[in-house]
Amino acid sequence: MPVITCIDDLKRLHKARTPKMFYDYAESGSWTEQTFRENTTDFAGLRLRQKVAVDMTNRSTRTTMIGQDIAMPVALAPVGLTGMQHADGEILAARAAAKFGVPFTLSTMSICSIEDVAANSPAPFWFQLYVMRDEDFVRRLIERARAANCSALVLTLDLQILGQRHKDLKNGLSAPPKLTAATLADLATRWRWGMGMLGTKRRFFGNIVGHARGVADASSLSSWTAEQFDPQLDWGKVAKLKEMWGGKLILKGILDAEDARKAAEVGADAIVVSNHGGRQLDGALSSIRMLPQIVDAVGDKVEIHLDSGIRSGQDVLKALALGARSTFIGRAFVHGLGAMGEAGVTAALEVIRKELDISMALCGERDVQNLGRHNLLVPEGFFTRYS
Repeated sequence: MPVITCIDDLKRLHKARTPKMFYDYAESGSWTEQTFRENTTDFAGLRLRQKVAVDMTNRSTRTTMIGQDIAMPVALAPVGLTGMQHADGEILAARAAAKFGVPFTLSTMSICSIEDVAANSPAPFWFQLYVMRDEDFVRRLIERARAANCSALVLTLDLQILGQRHKDLKNGLSAPPKLTAATLADLATRWRWGMGMLGTKRRFFGNIVGHARGVADASSLSSWTAEQFDPQLDWGKVAKLKEMWGGKLILKGILDAEDARKAAEVGADAIVVSNHGGRQLDGALSSIRMLPQIVDAVGDKVEIHLDSGIRSGQDVLKALALGARSTFIGRAFVHGLGAMGEAGVTAALEVIRKELDISMALCGERDVQNLGRHNLLVPEGFFTRYS
């Protein structure tokens, strides 16, 4: 195994070992990619306050998310097409998360189905729901998640229509990839990926093919998907879905204080401050810039998590210092998965925990639950409100 010291090490291996269309799918944003870039550069603008001559023994990164004990304040975010980054990718990521002691969230648009992951994961996982026009399909999807003992429903609110991602269009993104001259040439240099895909039966969207009306195979999938995201999703429908689910509900895609208040009013157990990793509304502010005003608005009413831009343990520390209870990582674990499968996901989690632990100690803290604004140095005007 190569020496892995940071997420960028895994990112380089991911790029070398995974077909271009799937690497680009993970490592891209919408339109000009301004928000995609600022999600990470804005974290870099925040500095840490060093403290010395403090007792650094008996440190703990343990905390909770929606009442669940976790090894560190990180959950694996829902990422579509994870099973195209590496054969059986969702299963491998779920296993790594369970062994490490953090939550894994399965996407509606996963390659491995809910049932596949439930049968192969040593711990319950969370299920992320995209709301479709086909209400019967949505109801059955929720029932399947309940039958699989999923311990929380993560309802994504910021993908009612799809933001344009130029790379996906230019690459002809599909699952499995269409065998054009360009993709065949690319696949020829990714033999390790190809051997893995030949060894699995999971190559289509497992939660949809064979479950949605009129989608029996891949040929009918693309047209169904293009028409199905529900543009009429509103707070009334969110309330109905909460009642239908009946369990823990996390609302993902909150980037506005007013929306955060509505999420709290509808009875969400937690919200995820997120701009979908910069993949939807290009030009929106980064999640970390929006976090403090959302914490101010609803921090005593609902648990707050942060997604979009986390690439290190220091990023996790900064999010917690600004009021988040925990964080979600997407690209960071996908880079590990594409690089080295389950071992790569574990490596990504280990990198983040080690950096969080050491940075926390050097900031004079022994427990992640004690992190706060006093641990940061924020440049003047960083959180200035736009008018």
